[in-house]
Amino acid sequence: MYAVIEVGAKQYKVKKDDVIDVERQDAQEGKELSLTKVLLAADEGKVVVGQPYLKDVKVKALLLKHLRGEKIISYKYRRRKSSHWKKGHRQELSRLKIKEIEMS
Repeated sequence: MYAVIEVGAKQYKVKKDDVIDVERQDAQEGKELSLTKVLLAADEGKVVVGQPYLKDVKVKALLLKHLRGEKIISYKYRRRKSSHWKKGHRQELSRLKIKEIEMS
């Protein structure tokens, strides 16, 4: 059984016991989340597709910890103009462990 979920404008294919890093969620570490934006669910050859979301399918996940992603450097250089800039960014992330996929 697997599902495709949407978290923070990104889509993830998940199954039971997967660990994924998503955009930071507003919950405390150790709490259980219910993800309701399920786009697709499949179980033993039976595939259900939402338009855009499935109403009767939920994915339960455990928030393991909050962390920061890898640093990304953005650099722009304009030749012969004596102009450049450099910016760095680290995304705030939450690590989730998928507990179960509920299909009603």
